[in-house]
Amino acid sequence: MRPKFHSLISIVVSVHQQALLNPLFSIPCLSNHRSFSTALPVATTLINKNDGEIGGNHHPNDSTEVLMKWGCTQNDVSMIFKRLPSLRNSNPVGLNSKLTILGEVGLDSSDLIRIVNCRPRFLSCCIHQSFKERLGYLVELFGSREILRKAIVRNPSLLVYDLHTKTKPAIELYEKLGVGKKDLVPMLISYPTLIPRTVFNEEKMAYIRKTGVSKDSKMFKYVVCIIGISRVETIREKVANFEKFGFQDDEVLQFFGRSPLLLTLSVEKVQRNMTFVLGTLKLSAKVTLNYPFLLYSNLETVLKPRVLLAEKIKDMGLEPQIKGPALMRALRMKDDRFARAFIFCQPEDVAKDLMEYYTNAKRVKRLAESSKKSCFRGFPF
Repeated sequence: MRPKFHSLISIVVSVHQQALLNPLFSIPCLSNHRSFSTALPVATTLINKNDGEIGGNHHPNDSTEVLMKWGCTQNDVSMIFKRLPSLRNSNPVGLNSKLTILGEVGLDSSDLIRIVNCRPRFLSCCIHQSFKERLGYLVELFGSREILRKAIVRNPSLLVYDLHTKTKPAIELYEKLGVGKKDLVPMLISYPTLIPRTVFNEEKMAYIRKTGVSKDSKMFKYVVCIIGISRVETIREKVANFEKFGFQDDEVLQFFGRSPLLLTLSVEKVQRNMTFVLGTLKLSAKVTLNYPFLLYSNLETVLKPRVLLAEKIKDMGLEPQIKGPALMRALRMKDDRFARAFIFCQPEDVAKDLMEYYTNAKRVKRLAESSKKSCFRGFPF
């Protein structure tokens, strides 16, 4: 009987220690075949921010007080509780310890709002384990705490990933492929899911070789990282989509090598923009090899309105005309520059009519856009 009693005491002590460090900690217990969750009383102590040990005699009364003392306004607290309702009744001591850890990284209340809004359950994660080791590695990787702070705001899971089984292996894999830490840092900020989604196999390596991009090229890091986080099925689908418009397999991959961000465009967007190039502009699909912005640009707010305005200027017999090489320049201009070059150069009354026509053309919505159902595949970044 006595060994069982000591075993039960050790379990209770272990659970109690976890409850101190995790504000949302609970443990399922089984009694008479019924499952329920038990909450343990928490000692009136605080986590020392320097060494992670238990110390001090004062503790806040609730989560609201902890967040308010950390710099959050009443509106901020309401938003946090709305995104994570269970935090309202959580352990204030554990929450305070987590906020202390975030403060060591350089995060403030405004950063916390962005993190919780993007990833509500972040504060329910266990970030204190091996924190010092993880923080030291990340600071060394990013070069400064300020850059690390920006990366964590974009992807707070950097503080959660296991250092030895997830973070380090992914970084070392990219270094073996020729992407150094200096080039990898902006990629980690631009693509927050780089570490958990990176997978390489023989087929992906073949795609990288076929792009023809050398390791010295500025595009190499984009090619490797985008292919690394993309599913093989997705790459095949996007290559096949270009082949429908007359491109060869190697031609498509070399195109990706020159413009790697094409791999981030959806199949639907490429189809719609390519159809516009073929049907409205009456150009060959391969003109996009020299003018990839034709695929990047928004069809409803950039390409269509400017082509319609070009036709109106032609019908009115105005100068300058938007045709030939000038059409390509006009389509890639920023909006204010385009207006100065082709609208505001006209007499005041004509410019007013042209601007009204151009503005109305930009407001035309895509057919059945309001009834379109959003379909997310994978992580929504």
